[in-house]
Amino acid sequence: MAQSWLSGLLGGAAAPDRAALAQIVADAAPHARVITRAAALPGQPKALVVVCANAIYGRLAQSCGQPERVAPLDLSPQALPALERLSRRVPASGAVTDQVMFSRADGAELWLAVSVMVRPDEAAELIWDFADITHEHHALMDMAVQRDALAGFLDNAPVGLYSISPDGHFLFANRTFSAWLGLSPDALTGGALKLNDVLLPADESGTAQGTGRAITPDWEGGEAKLSPPGTAHGSAAEPLRLVGVSQSAVPGADGHVLRYSAVVHDLSRELRVRGTLRPVEAEFRRFFDQAPIGILVLDAAGSIIEGNAAFGVLCGRHDWPGQRLAAVVREEDGAELNRHLMAVRRNEAVTRPLEVRFPGQDPARPRIAELFAASLDAGADSQATQLVYLVDTTHQRNLQQQFNQSQKMQAVGQLAGGIAHDFNNLLTAMIGFCDLLLQRHQPGDQSFADIMQVKQNANRAANLVRQLLAFSRQQTLMPKVLDVTDVLADLRNLIGRLIGETIQLKLVHGRDLGLVRVDQGQLEQVIINLAVNARDAMLHGTQSGGASGGGGELRIRTAYWRPQQPTLTLGGEMMPPGDYVLIEVSDSGHGIAPENLAKIFDPFFTTKAVGAGTGLGLSTVYGIIKQTGGFIQVESEVGQGATFRIFLPRHEPTATERSATRDDGRAAAAPDLTGQGLVLLVEDEDAVRAFATRALRNKGYTVIEANSGEQALSLPAEQLDRVEVLVTDVVMPNMDGPALAEHMRQRRPDLKILFISGYAEDALRRSLANADNVSFLPKPFSLSQLAGKLKDVMG
Repeated sequence: MAQSWLSGLLGGAAAPDRAALAQIVADAAPHARVITRAAALPGQPKALVVVCANAIYGRLAQSCGQPERVAPLDLSPQALPALERLSRRVPASGAVTDQVMFSRADGAELWLAVSVMVRPDEAAELIWDFADITHEHHALMDMAVQRDALAGFLDNAPVGLYSISPDGHFLFANRTFSAWLGLSPDALTGGALKLNDVLLPADESGTAQGTGRAITPDWEGGEAKLSPPGTAHGSAAEPLRLVGVSQSAVPGADGHVLRYSAVVHDLSRELRVRGTLRPVEAEFRRFFDQAPIGILVLDAAGSIIEGNAAFGVLCGRHDWPGQRLAAVVREEDGAELNRHLMAVRRNEAVTRPLEVRFPGQDPARPRIAELFAASLDAGADSQATQLVYLVDTTHQRNLQQQFNQSQKMQAVGQLAGGIAHDFNNLLTAMIGFCDLLLQRHQPGDQSFADIMQVKQNANRAANLVRQLLAFSRQQTLMPKVLDVTDVLADLRNLIGRLIGETIQLKLVHGRDLGLVRVDQGQLEQVIINLAVNARDAMLHGTQSGGASGGGGELRIRTAYWRPQQPTLTLGGEMMPPGDYVLIEVSDSGHGIAPENLAKIFDPFFTTKAVGAGTGLGLSTVYGIIKQTGGFIQVESEVGQGATFRIFLPRHEPTATERSATRDDGRAAAAPDLTGQGLVLLVEDEDAVRAFATRALRNKGYTVIEANSGEQALSLPAEQLDRVEVLVTDVVMPNMDGPALAEHMRQRRPDLKILFISGYAEDALRRSLANADNVSFLPKPFSLSQLAGKLKDVMG
């Protein structure tokens, strides 16, 4: 119909106006249109030149990085073969269409429906139409993912599969169908063969009919004869194979047929045994083969007589036909499976399905399925006794394990956070009073060494508490914009001393990493913990070759990482696409056993000897990385070492932050810690309050004490109005520190506030939204730390 009106429009025009009318026709198209003619160019056997094109085509060419009037064959290198095939198949009347992938200038894929026809009034010219179907194509591709995955397992299925284009050319064929024709799948799909070249119609007796009734691409299926190309039909050397074909159309979003797909069954044996194949059996076979769950038929010994493709995907093996089902599942599930099947044979009541696991290609990550079994009445000519259904529940089980793990980690984290808070109060008092005692006992004093021992052990306890807080993600972070390369360069000498001379340290710095926003001290602790663990694995392990450990290589690599798809990390978490800075720590140690890999970040889990480790090193790493917003992956094989990969979100800094990264980040020590001013100190722990009060008064401050928020607010108004700094604990009974700060800010909006707690800084920021003049001092702290921080706050 398009040709008729175009012929009328152009055919009636005078010759000088024909080109102008062609341009009008091109511009009237709602999609990209271009008219070309063949031209002989030097050095090229055939080329197309543009006669006219509409503006939409010009924009299409520009999006592909080409000039507006570029010929279609030069639009995109990826599309050239398909466009050449289309140009060769253009009929004298009518149009030929296909879907073709183009490459945009930015590298993105662009799918277009391309239609080519001969210009009605000029046989030497072609009219090309391009319609954008990228969205429809991606939608179809998404729906075809599972089918394409199953196609790999069906390649050697006992049935043939093929897909053809609307004009009959083969787009896909599995190995079974291709072997029946004596060809490879590539030879069948990559050549010029069509469906009617290899398939002949057959009558009800199975006799091949003459070529007068050829099979067309839109054939709905039935019985037919396979004829290998290049042989005489029905010759003794190449007898025709009788097959049953079930073919259906696959429409696109616009309703037009994209392709035809079919299932082909070999009917030769059935015809020899019974004379013909009943249609109901063919339909059942199609449902059986394409079922989304695994279906098996077992004999009395529990061996697999028949199974469908979904079972092959589930078990991850190709040698399952004829195997006993108990030998295909994991060894520890085999005995329970046999008891379950025996109970079903005896018609005993089975209250719930049996859960079985298949090792597959990765025994560390088995596929999990729920098994349902039913008994069959075996006929005189059948050995089948049981029908088994297997539903893949791997994803559901992973989600359940992930949920259980998160609940366990949350419970342990809350317990650790509560213990750490109480210990911080005790350690603050211990360290503080040690500092007060040290002011009266000089290094030559007999008691000086005893006091220092108490303080050093208190500091060791404080480090352990900090690890608990890091694991529970409740430590106060002081993030700043950092260059990971600079951090690793500063740590190089320290790591070298920690791992010793027998281990070689190798740093590989990536380019264009970008910056991250993290707490520098916590990031350094992560790297040091991983380095120490790697050292222990290399010095006290066994290499894969069997020699005793005693050395190795510690390799720390950085890189810019940009995943395009969500990535599975430890514990089943999904890392979303984005920009990340990768820190990879690899060692050549003894590796991690598969049964321990899922537990290495659990608190207090360790494989070291008693007294050789606390089991908090990796749990601290995990807590810090998660609180920072990053992700962690682990790969390990026994005897081959381990690799830890840390992914930190890339940070786009402001101009101020970029300037700050050029500083060394170390605050200058204040030599003079004395000061003046009225300080309101609110702390519910008597020992901490007593120490802090004495310490601040010794430094020259006037201190008003209160053991709760309510007592602080009950002080006389003239005292509260003169307070210059509020120093308060965060967690207190009834009224906590943030609530007290809100009340005080209503009275004094410019009041400076110093929180003393291990409470997370981000949580405080949310409780005091848009608050200024707020500082933090984590517990436990020493006398000098308290006085120095207060002096900084006072300005």
